[in-house]
Amino acid sequence: MTAQFLPWQQTLARQWLGQRERFAHAWLIHGLAGIGKLDFALAAAAALLCESPEDGVACGKCLACGWVRAGNHPDLRRIRPEAVALEEGAETAAEGGEEPAAETGGGAAKRAPSKDIRIEQIRGLESWFNTATHRGGWRVAVLYPAHAMNVVSSNALLKVLEEPPPHTVFLLVADAPDRLLPTLVSRCRRLPLAAPGQAESLAWLDEQGVKAPAEWLAAAGGAPLAALRLSNERESACPDWLQALVRTLGKGQQPDLGQMVEALEKTPTGQWLDALQRFFADLMLGAAGAPPRYFPQLAEATQALAARASRSNVAETARWLGQQQRLASHPLNAKLLLHASLQRVVLSCQG
Repeated sequence: MTAQFLPWQQTLARQWLGQRERFAHAWLIHGLAGIGKLDFALAAAAALLCESPEDGVACGKCLACGWVRAGNHPDLRRIRPEAVALEEGAETAAEGGEEPAAETGGGAAKRAPSKDIRIEQIRGLESWFNTATHRGGWRVAVLYPAHAMNVVSSNALLKVLEEPPPHTVFLLVADAPDRLLPTLVSRCRRLPLAAPGQAESLAWLDEQGVKAPAEWLAAAGGAPLAALRLSNERESACPDWLQALVRTLGKGQQPDLGQMVEALEKTPTGQWLDALQRFFADLMLGAAGAPPRYFPQLAEATQALAARASRSNVAETARWLGQQQRLASHPLNAKLLLHASLQRVVLSCQG
């Protein structure tokens, strides 16, 4: 568990933590996905628990900092979905304060790890609240991603925040506050995090060993951590299949959709939908005479398509792709959706 602020966070972190004596009991840390909001929240938790903070941030040397690094500080709780806990390397879904996965049936089979923050996780904090802090300082709960709470768990947390336990700080991490229960947002102080500048992001990506960082940063919409993740997941910033599709359409030719569907069939639905949505954002920018935001390497083909495509058709298809993205985790027929999406993309780009 890292306890360091990213370079573009350090000035804000020191200013914010310098007011810890007048801290609100709940903070909503929000901003663009992929800029390091969770890193900020975890580093803030380490700073609040540190017994010898240096310039407001964790010293990294005291006993409390050692416990935070080891992931076993008794005054720190991370509330996240079981699936996220496992992705982060927890040996079991129950690690870090989560309830163990319930067994289904009479055998050893267990239900799939939950992607939601469940009400049991919020209620399970009650005994922690009612126990004195281990070192006599703060108690910190980091909850992420906040949109993983459903209405029931959101209301359970709301009740806690209406009568907050003493010496406790909640740090909620969210991409978009408007996806949260309004009454819950009203109980939190908001701390917006800005995306770093391009030069700072490129310098950081270069330090991480990312080749062609400008292309990866563009593909991630200016979010450096998202760019780093993408560079670790695939070989090129613009997927090969999308390059082939756009360049074929740009030449006024008809792509082989059957072959493309076969190649993409095993790709997660949300992944190829996201790429198409980003391309259509570039297409609409091109229609307005602006340079592409996500895939500058496709600028020439994108501009050619933007010049002859119907703006209303492009906008309508972009809206339709957004609707499909909301269903991406459970499509009724992923292959059929893929074929329908590509066919709609082709038609809207043909004018």
